[in-house]
Amino acid sequence: MEVHAVPFIIAFIPTAIAIALNVSMTAPILFQASAEAIMTLTNDPKYLGATVGMMGVLQTWTRNLCYHPHIHFLITGGGITPDGKRWKYASPKFLVHIKPLSILIRAKFKQALKNTTLYRQVPSIVWKQSWVCHIEPVGSGEAVLKYLTPYIFRVAISDKNILSCKDGKVTFRYKDAQTKTVKTCTVDAFAFIHLFLQHVLPRGFVKVRYFGFLATKKRSNLQYIKELIGKRLEYKKVDKGKKIMTCPDCGHVLILIAELPKRRGPP
Repeated sequence: MEVHAVPFIIAFIPTAIAIALNVSMTAPILFQASAEAIMTLTNDPKYLGATVGMMGVLQTWTRNLCYHPHIHFLITGGGITPDGKRWKYASPKFLVHIKPLSILIRAKFKQALKNTTLYRQVPSIVWKQSWVCHIEPVGSGEAVLKYLTPYIFRVAISDKNILSCKDGKVTFRYKDAQTKTVKTCTVDAFAFIHLFLQHVLPRGFVKVRYFGFLATKKRSNLQYIKELIGKRLEYKKVDKGKKIMTCPDCGHVLILIAELPKRRGPP
């Protein structure tokens, strides 16, 4: 099977919102707002013009345990056309523009927050700032899945990175994202407890969510989508120099299943 680029998007909650509101309250809104914004643009004919599938993973910490809630979205490198009959591949190096995506996420998040009692707690300057999001192609997506897996099954820091705990101080190590070097940090024990507990989500909170044709309610269509992708791959393998046989009814490329042996005609 051919490997096509899978776009990878990171959407961040602005620091002011993260500080003012608990992530367990705002993360579901960011999940929905970000997914709707991505789907709006990818469905636009100016970009992909098709419905994609997405998996989103919530992460709340940086390597030095700072509070930094954001969502990683792993998006399919293509989608289903509006008529539901064809798989359309995205460009290997482009899905959507970052600026309109950032503006749309902010607008949808603001609108959703207005329907709650949380809106008044957010400083008004937040809605005038540029919201940060990042997008890049990540090949088949396997490396990103391996990267995200630890964030699903563990929190903030592992025991091996806690170097010492004595005299009311805790020393831990982390890898600096900028310099790629290992550094250490020593903080008061109660400060460390605070750093750690701010990343503990409520019991039952869902930190991995699916959207588009990967949404739970649409899983029954996955086999059909796989068949559409298979047809597209088969079409790409056809030698351009050979005559392509198509179905006279639907127009799709015919796929060779078997060859019937010739039978001897009547004498």
